[in-house]
Formats: sequence, C-alpha cells, structure tokens
Amino acid sequence: MRILQVMASGLHGGAEVFYEDLVLAMARARVDQACVIRPYPMRAARLSAAGARVSTMVFGGPLDIVTPWKLKRLARVENPDVILGWMNRASTNLPRGPWVNVGRLGGYYNLKYYRKCAHLICNTPDIADYVVREGRPAKEVHYIPNFCPVTSDPPVTRADFATPADAKVLLILARLHDVKGIDVAIHALAQIPDAYLWIAGDGPLETQLKNLTAELGLEARVRFLGWRDDRSALLRAADICLVPSRFEPFGNVVVNAWAHDIPVVAAASQGPGFLIADGIDGLKVPVDDAAALAAVVKGLLSDPGLSARLIEGGRSRVAAEFSEGTVVKRYRELLESVIR
Repeated sequence: MRILQVMASGLHGGAEVFYEDLVLAMARARVDQACVIRPYPMRAARLSAAGARVSTMVFGGPLDIVTPWKLKRLARVENPDVILGWMNRASTNLPRGPWVNVGRLGGYYNLKYYRKCAHLICNTPDIADYVVREGRPAKEVHYIPNFCPVTSDPPVTRADFATPADAKVLLILARLHDVKGIDVAIHALAQIPDAYLWIAGDGPLETQLKNLTAELGLEARVRFLGWRDDRSALLRAADICLVPSRFEPFGNVVVNAWAHDIPVVAAASQGPGFLIADGIDGLKVPVDDAAALAAVVKGLLSDPGLSARLIEGGRSRVAAEFSEGTVVKRYRELLESVIR
C-alpha cells in the first residue's frame, strides 16, 4: 500500500501534532508514504528522517493555482493507492485520479471541502454522526481515534521553570485560544493555594492571559512555557493534567495524560465529555466553571487513592482503544479495504 498524506494547516496545533504522530507511526509499521506539507523545515526534517518522501507547497488559498497543479503532478509521480487529506484546505485541493481520496476530520467541518473524498475518517463517533446527518452515506464514514506516542524522555525538572521541587504542578498543553478555556484554569488557580500552573502553548491570547494572571496576583505561580515539543517530559513532571476547553472535538491531551500515567481533569466539552468516564479514568467539571474546577482539583490533590485509580483507569483505556498499535492497525485495515 502506498499513501500520500497531505496537510495544509499551520505549524502548531493538535491536528498538526497528530499528523506527524501518524506519519511516524506508519513509518515504523513500514508503510510506503509520501507527505505534502507547508514549508516548515523542522517538520519536513522529522518526517524525512522517518523515511517519508516530503514535498512542500504553499497552499495559498483560492487564488493559488500553482499548488493544485503541483499536487496533481506529484500524485502522478508517486502513484499512491490512497491520498489522505487532513482537514479542509488539503482535502479541497486533492487531485482526482486512479487513487482513492480519503479525508480526515478532527472537527465539525463544512463538508463542501470534502466533495473530492470517497471516504471520511472522523476521530470521534460524534463527528462521524454529524457527517452522516449532513448527508454522507454511513458506509463512507469511519471512526478511528487518535493515539499518543510515548517517548523515553525523563521528566523536566521543576527548577527548569522556577517551581519548588515539592510544589503541586497543574499542566495545560494547548494553543492559547479562547476555546481552550485557559482563563478558567487561571481563575481556578486563585482558589488552589500553593499549586503551580504550567501552560505549554502559544497563540493570540498570550498577552491577555498574562495580563489576567497579573490582575489576579498569580504571577509567582503561573509559568507560560511557549510551544513545546517535549510532551512526555512535561507530563511526567506534572501532578495533574488540565483540559479546561470550552470546545474540544476530540481532546488529544486526555489520551496524552492517560498514556503518561497522570490523572486528568477536564471540562465536559464534546471530546473530553465523550472520552472520560467520570471518576473511573478522569474527572469532569462543567464548562466555564472555575469554582468547580478548583474544587475538583483540590479534592484530587488531597486523595492519592483516587489519583491512583484514575491513572489505572486511563492506562486501561489506552491499552484497549488508544495505543499506537491499535490505531495504526485500524488505519491500515480501513485504507486497504477502500483500495479493494
């Protein structure tokens, strides 16, 4: 099986991270792959080092007539069995040919961008249901979740981020956007004495969130780490992973926390609401409720037994549903079936 994977999105974000994760995992499974991405040298280097053939294109929008032409020419050269388009811009630019076009959706996107796709892969059952409600035949719509790779990186040290060695650390891995609810977590921290909050991510709300931190007098206990590529090292150093998102179609971070044996507390938005069995493999709180988030975090920090049970529950979920081997097997089986 030969695959051409096309990603036309930005440099940072959950979908972008999982695109790399899946390409690298497919490479470990010895799948013949070519990749098309925007010209990001570090991403290109990582994918090339794994053995994927990498091409870069600008994907400049409706007036860009060069990228569709280059993509079709590359497809003719690569002669893939399947072209996998990631999200809207890539999928709308997929060339038609003797291959099978498949779109991969990580959100509730407008399906007009997927008219060239014979099949659609959705990373939650709810997104798959939405796609069917919007008119795609159920036989063309498939659910395959994400997974989280686990590296052997040792935990970062608290001293790296001016944090006391005995402090309780709450970790957020997210873009700094309004939908991620990071402001809610900052408000909650004001009600959790002595805990520190590490925020790993970048985005347009950085200044606003830093100003909120200062207004609440929390600068001594909040650390803005910027975008980080060392997820495993950060997760291994934290006590609780927070996912306070107002809107989260899947919630990669929930699976990340499970895979790294760290308890997770999440707002019950779409993805985390579906993923987490409350009290078994994580704890859920209402969206936009800082007081509830603070109360649940304080309770978890004071109950080592509950923490251990949540960690074990998350570990079991990963083994059963979200391991790299399980997810890659499902991708391969599906793509081989659509080729047939």
